[in-house]
Amino acid sequence: MEVIQVTRASMPPFEEYCEEIREMWDSCWLTNMGIKHQQLQEKLAAYLDAPHMDLLTNGHLSLELSLQALELEGEVITTPFTFASTTQAIVRAGLTPVFCDVDPVTLTMDPGKIEALITSRTCAIVPVHVYGNFCDVEAIGEIARRYGLKVLYDAAHVFGVRYKGRGPGAYGDVACFSFHATKVFHTLEGGGACFQDAAFGQKLARMKNFGISGPEMVTDVGGNAKLDEFRAAMGLCNLRHVEDEIAQRGRVEAYYRQRLEGIPGLGLKADQPGLRPNHTYFPVLFEETVFGVGRDQVWEALAGQGVMARKYFYPLTSAFPCYQGRFDPENTPVARKASRQVLCLPLYKELTEEAVDRICSMILNCPK
Repeated sequence: MEVIQVTRASMPPFEEYCEEIREMWDSCWLTNMGIKHQQLQEKLAAYLDAPHMDLLTNGHLSLELSLQALELEGEVITTPFTFASTTQAIVRAGLTPVFCDVDPVTLTMDPGKIEALITSRTCAIVPVHVYGNFCDVEAIGEIARRYGLKVLYDAAHVFGVRYKGRGPGAYGDVACFSFHATKVFHTLEGGGACFQDAAFGQKLARMKNFGISGPEMVTDVGGNAKLDEFRAAMGLCNLRHVEDEIAQRGRVEAYYRQRLEGIPGLGLKADQPGLRPNHTYFPVLFEETVFGVGRDQVWEALAGQGVMARKYFYPLTSAFPCYQGRFDPENTPVARKASRQVLCLPLYKELTEEAVDRICSMILNCPK
């Protein structure tokens, strides 16, 4: 039985990567913001429409160190419908997450529910772009301006997305990206932060390099979050192919939609006006009372036949055992319901129509 993973890392041609790293054998410059780091940083800033950008060792530290570099204190309004990293970064930065519910269509933060959560201790908003869906950046930006709050977007899901002709690096005070191997664009492991304020960038650069500001000067309490040259080289290669990666994923998504669109009880991701998608995930919401079986039954049936779909995101981060007693998932009912219904189906550019047919047939014929 062929096992179908939920995703598969994209790889550039082997010879292309070898050629990209060849000069390192002459320079022996393998880390500490070398030429590959500098080249990739410049190219990504342009691709993402960011005034400024810095590369870091992963997406998590991009957010955690950005929060620290802004010297924030108090409460941060965020969403529990996200990967563990978002909430963990907030808590590890010494801040208190305050969970806002999500919009039932986009599953991103519902801006209509933000203001009721703002207190005298609120310092920032950390919304999450989800499955390639964009947050309501206009509404969130207006609220932030009115209350004097910073906005840091978790943009791990929107690499390659364009909203009203602009990339995700153009929005918010900071937008943080993951370049993990399973993403549309990757550097094996890696991440980055796009930002508007050059002075913030200088602080972030120190924070990711032990707080060092000069040969004999350490001015900040920092850590080690530098992206090495081999990963930067992989990013330079993958960036050349990312548009094809997105287009091929779009082909797979289109075939899924042919098979599953219009089936009662199956909720598919809706198109957003003004958005060019990146086809990064294919989530399906299972309404058990209509479809006849629930998400968990479908997940078990697929797993039994070697299809590794993913309950992404489940559970809500506010329901994690490490936060037991601190937060109440019932306060975000839309997010809670979505977390119990969502299943991300396998999606990567090499996935064949035959494989999609197999997956969809299993779903549609799941014993009721």
